[in-house]
Amino acid sequence: MFALRDFLAMSLPLRIATLTTLSALLFAQPSIQQTYTKCNPTAQGGCQPDPALGTSITADFRSGASNQFTSSGNVAYSSNGAAFTVAKSGDSPTIESNWYIMFGKVSVTMKSAPGTGIVSSSVLQSDDLDEIDWEWVGGANDQVQSNYFGKGQTTTYDRAAVHAVTNTQGQWHTYTIEWTEQQIVWQIDGTTVRVLGFNDAHGQYPQTPCKVKIGSWSGGDPSNPQGTIAWSGGVTNYAAGPFTMYVQNIAVTDYSTGKQYTYGDMSGNWQSIESTGGSVNGNIGAASGTDTAAPAITSTSSGNVIPFDGTHADCSTCTAPGSGGWTVSTVTSASVTYTTYPGLPSGWTVNGSGKVVPPSAAPVIDVPIRLACIIAGGLTAGFLFGFRI
Repeated sequence: MFALRDFLAMSLPLRIATLTTLSALLFAQPSIQQTYTKCNPTAQGGCQPDPALGTSITADFRSGASNQFTSSGNVAYSSNGAAFTVAKSGDSPTIESNWYIMFGKVSVTMKSAPGTGIVSSSVLQSDDLDEIDWEWVGGANDQVQSNYFGKGQTTTYDRAAVHAVTNTQGQWHTYTIEWTEQQIVWQIDGTTVRVLGFNDAHGQYPQTPCKVKIGSWSGGDPSNPQGTIAWSGGVTNYAAGPFTMYVQNIAVTDYSTGKQYTYGDMSGNWQSIESTGGSVNGNIGAASGTDTAAPAITSTSSGNVIPFDGTHADCSTCTAPGSGGWTVSTVTSASVTYTTYPGLPSGWTVNGSGKVVPPSAAPVIDVPIRLACIIAGGLTAGFLFGFRI
């Protein structure tokens, strides 16, 4: 174990190199960088209740904008529906529901956006960063990715699944997520392509009230980290654009009823969610029932796939292959083993157990986060106040 006295015994250059490494370990992980919530009820008190849908709605965007959603960025409406256009760096057109569902069904009829590095997304996401995804990369017109996250954790590489679809950019397809306390079912044009059971999620099953978010963005923007660019298929050439995703309509059913949902404690378990004026699973009769005949599905990747934060634009350690690197195969488990960290000084490595290994003359460093914070804080104070360390 690396102690504070060991740090103080180092030469100043080695201390600075160590601090650089610690900063990378603390701040470069996808689970810290990629997720965002205004108030996380599992981490802090005082969060406002979530307004509930509590019923079923449909929105046909061919008739214009819907008051069920709030838009941001370049979203336009025509006979094709809602158009989400990325024309330049920084564009990230999005619509977000004005309510949450607590279990339910969401069906979106759409065409994904073309363009290398362009990503189209249809996402359910909660305040404590549970998430259920559909995502399309513009360089792959014949596939869609399904994914999920529990509490924003990106600790395994075996969640993403890739499904074959004919001409996602030129043909209308309906993509459905049905979500209950027992399982998540992903369907394309009414055909089940993936089922995730509660016990198969290894403790990271999404189970808290979710908003619906739909949008497009440029994962291949040259300013993005290399991992994000690789995952999205490559660098975006804006001169070849603009790139537009179309959403014709959406149908949503909330499997719970009431006016608002509240976290009864900080556990993030669905049993702790309380409904005002209704009940959790009060509309479960609208569910089509469980689906147990899912096919053997999809792929694994060699790196993290990032959760939704509105733009997905920052992922320094995501190393998943781009569109050409995804393959369809039977799901397998994979563990996380990093071989390097951003900011690691020259000559330093990471061993098989994830420990930072300095040059051979120095000891192995295995630093708990709390100790890292103490070191970083102490060194920062020294710089600020002129202490000589």
